[in-house]
Amino acid sequence: MPGSTKTQRMQYTEKAQSIVESLTLEEKVSLMSGTMTFEEVRGAIKKRTQEHYNQFPYPAGGIAKKHVSPVLFVDGPRGVVCGNGRSTAFPVSMLRGATFDTELEERIGEAIGEEVLAYGGNLFGGVCINLPYNPGWGRSQETYGEDSFQLGEMGAALVRGVQKKGVMACVKHFAFNQMENARFTVDITADKRTEREVFLPHFKKAVDAGAACVMSAYNSYQGKICGHNEYLLNQILKKEWDFDGFIMSDFVWGVKDTVESVNGGQTMEMPNTKYFGENLVKAVKAGKVSESVIDDAALRIVRTVLAFTDGQSKADRRKIGCREHVELALEAAREGITLIKNNENVLPLNKKDTHKLLVLGRLANKENTGDRGTSQVYPKHVVTILEGLIKNCPDTEVIYYPGKNIKHSKKMAREADAVIFVAGYDYRDEGEFVAQDKEDVFTGGVGGDRRNGLSIHSEEQELITEVGPENIRSAVVLIGGNTIMLDSWSDKVNAILFGYYPGMKGGQAVAEILFGDINPGGKLPFTIPQKEEHLTEIDWNTEHQKYDYFHGYRKLEKENHIPAVPFGFGLSYTQFEVEKPQVWKEKDQICVCAEIKNSGHRAGSEVLQLYVGFKNSKIKRDIKALKGFKRVWLEPGERRIVTISCPIEELKWYNENTGEFELEHMNYEIYIGTSSADKDLCKTSIDV
Repeated sequence: MPGSTKTQRMQYTEKAQSIVESLTLEEKVSLMSGTMTFEEVRGAIKKRTQEHYNQFPYPAGGIAKKHVSPVLFVDGPRGVVCGNGRSTAFPVSMLRGATFDTELEERIGEAIGEEVLAYGGNLFGGVCINLPYNPGWGRSQETYGEDSFQLGEMGAALVRGVQKKGVMACVKHFAFNQMENARFTVDITADKRTEREVFLPHFKKAVDAGAACVMSAYNSYQGKICGHNEYLLNQILKKEWDFDGFIMSDFVWGVKDTVESVNGGQTMEMPNTKYFGENLVKAVKAGKVSESVIDDAALRIVRTVLAFTDGQSKADRRKIGCREHVELALEAAREGITLIKNNENVLPLNKKDTHKLLVLGRLANKENTGDRGTSQVYPKHVVTILEGLIKNCPDTEVIYYPGKNIKHSKKMAREADAVIFVAGYDYRDEGEFVAQDKEDVFTGGVGGDRRNGLSIHSEEQELITEVGPENIRSAVVLIGGNTIMLDSWSDKVNAILFGYYPGMKGGQAVAEILFGDINPGGKLPFTIPQKEEHLTEIDWNTEHQKYDYFHGYRKLEKENHIPAVPFGFGLSYTQFEVEKPQVWKEKDQICVCAEIKNSGHRAGSEVLQLYVGFKNSKIKRDIKALKGFKRVWLEPGERRIVTISCPIEELKWYNENTGEFELEHMNYEIYIGTSSADKDLCKTSIDV
């Protein structure tokens, strides 16, 4: 596809330049704004003028007489938001992050690209790679995990997949957007090392993968709103990273001033025209904005649109919610759902021995695909966990009870052959904050950050604590977008399955894993600590928040806190052994290999993870950090030598005095294994 890489797009510079030079100032400025009215946008949010937000692609720019198509925005990331009940609802990105499978994510990107085109769109605004500084962030579910390296690899894969189909991929939200309720007012600060090593590298990977567009964020960074932030948009994105595409604002409130935003690097106000349009034309004529700035923005937009229009894949309405895409959503759910506890090998359940199955919890019978903000996707049908269990076990009596009466629940648990609890969250507990308007942030609406902590609801804790011990074959399926604390109830059941928000076929995948039709292979893309205070401190209502260098598993390791469940951990119904690690240098990268063996009695997949240790560093660094991963499928008894490469560039640290990334020449520990926990890793080392 001509527009999928920067090299290909730059070939359209001359043609785009010729078009831009032929345009009037008013025409150039017209390219830089969405054409929705503010009333239409508010109507969509309130579901008055449209059935739902982004029911159809939102247009921006376009000049028909010059054959320049408008940008046609379609939101995500768990599929295509457009339409009325036909789109494929994939699992949320956090579950897809748990697959640690970039090839699968690229295929999901291709499927999404096909559905974007089928709805008449040409830009997918669903590559969300913000890093959850604290797992209580409401929109954690829209991103892939807590680790910058993994975020970058998965986000880049989605970019490649979407753009293979001739659809522009928009990466968001640039940058430091990790708080939901205070997103319009909070100002984030961080030192330069934290900025460059923790919060920006994954964005650079997506840009290097060829992303056509970047969306700025609502929040401020170092005192300047991100949509106006000259340092982020001009200096880093355009100059340092040589980004060739265009930058669009986060919707409606992402731009708050005409002159400051355009001079700060913003190239497109979305989805309406308020500060651009006539106001921008006046600012240019008054000498407050140079016309050369407008020319640069227009060139970026025209060049990108031309490159993607040329040779674009044909739109095929039959691709929307097609069988192939729905099966892909199921495959993702099967790969990402994560088994984090399985004492006494309670799972998988045996259909022949399970004559009566009790299902408890209000979420078991809910269509629960994630939040109901701008990422909500509308599929034909959602398989609930209860429905999945009933269909999977036609010869089993499946009894469902929400669990309101503890005494009754205990009696039923004693009479059942097995008990499945479904607990956790839905759109009311976490997600994008949905309110009447931005002034309503603290007084109404649903979703937002988990400001009351990371535990499940008290009534669910009581249900599991009281009823779990009544049946040895009890398992909990957790639903949620990030870390859920286990401390108060986990010892009352023998098995825990983390289901995330598993998409339109999630109930089928959960049932298949519980009964062993599918071997679990997901890996937690975040850490579950033993105590919440081991995580980074954050005030969800603050106007000023400082982000420190360490968070997640990196913070726990640095402070010698053993997690309840480590980053990268996930159990299987078979056993894997990793041994014989070797490491060597090859040109500009280090290569690490190990032998992995499936020593169990059934086929399954394992995620081999590479961590690099920095204990010999003379500066403040991680104990170890993820620097590579590969998903491997093995038959019973099969052995394989697996090699993972890590660019030496990944070992560098940012020197604030020189303003450069530098390589520290020393001995680096090399760890390879199945989670971030030392007990799951083989160790060697190398001098670099």
